[in-house]
Amino acid sequence: MGTYQDAALDALGDPTRRAIFERLGRGPCAVGEIAAELPVSRPAVSQHLKVLKHAGLVTDQAVGTRRVYRLDPRGIDALCAYFTHFWSTAMSAFREEVNRQARAERAGLADEEQS
Repeated sequence: MGTYQDAALDALGDPTRRAIFERLGRGPCAVGEIAAELPVSRPAVSQHLKVLKHAGLVTDQAVGTRRVYRLDPRGIDALCAYFTHFWSTAMSAFREEVNRQARAERAGLADEEQS
């Protein structure tokens, strides 16, 4: 796993950042709007957004005197690719183990029949 995915997963490991990330999944908004929905201050939300931005999960844009944040599709795509690869690898390993156990069981039955 690359450092990009590491940073994204680490960022989402914090419950407040995950809540901010999920809030932005419903649409773009400014720091004040996010802070109004969470039990943390505006400065704390700003710090969490900085971490999410550094991890490539959000982008921001100046709109008048405010900064509006939104999810970064590139970061979402990278996480999706990571989990797709992880799931494919896990399912392949599971399939191999099931096949191995089935072969062992068949071999055990063949041994019993020969006895």
